[in-house]
Amino acid sequence: MKVAKLLSVLLLGLFLSTTAHAKDLKIAYVELGNVFNNYQKTKDFDAVLQKETQAAQSQIDDKVKNIRDEQSKLALMKDDEKQKLQATIEKEANDLRDFQKQKRAELSKKFEDMRKEIILEIEKIVSDMAKKDNYNYIFNDTVLLYGDQESNVTKTVLDTLNAGYKK
Repeated sequence: MKVAKLLSVLLLGLFLSTTAHAKDLKIAYVELGNVFNNYQKTKDFDAVLQKETQAAQSQIDDKVKNIRDEQSKLALMKDDEKQKLQATIEKEANDLRDFQKQKRAELSKKFEDMRKEIILEIEKIVSDMAKKDNYNYIFNDTVLLYGDQESNVTKTVLDTLNAGYKK
């Protein structure tokens, strides 16, 4: 019973001291998705990844066309030639699957690396801004149920990122 009373008194004291101190807090939030998607570096990385994806797809399409062309020749061949060509086609099909898997892994890794790099840049800008402008807390909007527009620093963060970005 004594422990419960002591705990209640401690919690009440903590609540009262936090409430009194809350008036001095400077709090803001950032719409992280908005910053990420509208950052010019993200758009540039997306364009690079799109080109690389198209180049890989073009290579895949060429390999598929080659396999189909060889398959169409099978009906006109003698059995011994047919077996050799069929073995070649199977090898090319396996190589194609390996190539697709490799390209998919490369592009996924590149996307993840790009995403991490940009998120780290955003976090650094937010941290620097918090220190410079004396913010106690700057929250990500994904954990925020309500935020007053006056506390929204998204535009400032985005403008700072884009101003410092060099292609």
